Amino acid sequence: MADPSAVFIGESFVGDGAEAAHVNVVLGNRAGPVGTAWATALATPSAGHTPFVAVLRPGIPVRPLTLFVNKAAIASDEHGTLTWGAAQAGVAGGVADAVADGIVAAEAAAQSVLIAAVWVNPDARDADLVYTNNRAATKGALQAAVSAQPDLDAVEQARQRPFNPYFQAP
Repeated sequence: MADPSAVFIGESFVGDGAEAAHVNVVLGNRAGPVGTAWATALATPSAGHTPFVAVLRPGIPVRPLTLFVNKAAIASDEHGTLTWGAAQAGVAGGVADAVADGIVAAEAAAQSVLIAAVWVNPDARDADLVYTNNRAATKGALQAAVSAQPDLDAVEQARQRPFNPYFQAP
């Protein structure tokens, strides 16, 4: 990741029901366009969407520095607690796992920033599942990003019958 202009984008969906996790990531060098987008997003929250730095523990941000951006506006106190608590811890853990497993090189982690756009369903209730699914989805999204997945063959096959947890094409 020596090229400051390099941008890696990944997506992962893990789990089912209200506790499923859908994470999109954008990884890049602090000195490049991802660094600019990271700082801009942090400085420009909007109603219901407050980007924040993901931490493993208070005062220990994960590396690469990760901006957690909630895709669902906070709908209740419980939803806020699941988003800022379990999902955020899962994202931080997934990033740390990706570095520990070499998906993101340790050297790159020090020079990179990550934007994680995270869906937490307002109907979610099980904090442990929200945590587990977000941890796995974050690591999976990073794996997809750095390996440029899916490849075009997979996209070509999937285009014949798109589906997602909310819709299946006839």
